[in-house]
Amino acid sequence: MLHHPILERLHELGLEGMVKGFRDLAANTESRGLDHAEWLGLLLEQEVTLRQQKRFEARTRTAKLRQAASMEDVNYKAARGLDRTLFLRLASCDWIREHRHCLITGPCGVGKSWLACALGDKACRENLSVLYQRSSRLFAALALARGDGRYARLMRQLTRVDLLILDDWGPEPLTAEQRRDLLEIVDDRYDRGSLIITSQVPIERWYETVGDPTLADAILDRLVHSAYRIELKGESLRKQRAAA
Repeated sequence: MLHHPILERLHELGLEGMVKGFRDLAANTESRGLDHAEWLGLLLEQEVTLRQQKRFEARTRTAKLRQAASMEDVNYKAARGLDRTLFLRLASCDWIREHRHCLITGPCGVGKSWLACALGDKACRENLSVLYQRSSRLFAALALARGDGRYARLMRQLTRVDLLILDDWGPEPLTAEQRRDLLEIVDDRYDRGSLIITSQVPIERWYETVGDPTLADAILDRLVHSAYRIELKGESLRKQRAAA
């Protein structure tokens, strides 16, 4: 058979990775020494690689990560108290599969959001669904959704993802409505999904931020005890870069 009918048939079947692989092999004189099974194996590998890349791109679009961060670019030399061993363990994403949480605290500018996005990016590469939300905007969106009948649907969207990132929680005390929303989010994800929460507020002061002692107990009991903690310190990295 001529090459072009084969390519047309692969296009019809949506096998774009195999189309690219076929063209690459056909243009490579060394590939003429390959047998049929080797050709097929290389074509299938191209197809699998392309599909994995497309799934990753779709997951990152859905995740809406605030920053383009990756595990490979993490700066462990910065003086901020980042535990390299712990962070590399988190990179395996086993904690997400085990439905545990990760709490990242520290002063402004030490890279909390960036590290959270790096973990989110790694989760996308591990074929896990991720959603990034800035906490203040999420609470505002939930308040609007409660008023126009979309609240239950929005909560279901939050529940469905494997990893939900709540960035920049606190330092303002929660309102009564926000406390109830946070309890719903944490309770819905208990033993079913994972959270990353970043905050300038130390964990020992989260009771004050929640405000209501009864709801604080309910929220933090589900959230804190089995969570991994990354407690950063030091000066703002942005300030250090500006001074350099």
